[in-house]
Amino acid sequence: MFALDAAALAAQGARRMTATQPHAAPCRVSLTDAAVGETLILTNRAHIDDPASPYRGAGPIFVREGARRAHPEAGDVPDMLARRLLSVRAYDADWMMVEAEVVDGVRLGDQLDAWFTRTDVREIHLHTARRGCYMAAVERG
Repeated sequence: MFALDAAALAAQGARRMTATQPHAAPCRVSLTDAAVGETLILTNRAHIDDPASPYRGAGPIFVREGARRAHPEAGDVPDMLARRLLSVRAYDADWMMVEAEVVDGVRLGDQLDAWFTRTDVREIHLHTARRGCYMAAVERG
């Protein structure tokens, strides 16, 4: 998407942006905040694309130019998540929401551990609580 001009991005519902403040543009791919002056694309991503689920949804994401996909170790909460207030949602195998909570990111690990003790929890999605950006999906280890 970074090779596209503004008109081509707009046609896809995306925008090129420059980070103007620290910790204001969380990259969905690298799970790190963009540095001031860094170029990003703000776009929309389907996070539940199953037409049979009433929770089917999409949300805004930031992607840093040159971002590499993050693969945090089990139990590791990236700083980008730990520093934010998060909307945390657990889904079962049919993409039905079985739990939901607003969590201070520093307590995210405890919340994930608690919900993954449930056998019906398939995946947990993280969104920013204030602006609703889709941050990450957490799968059972």
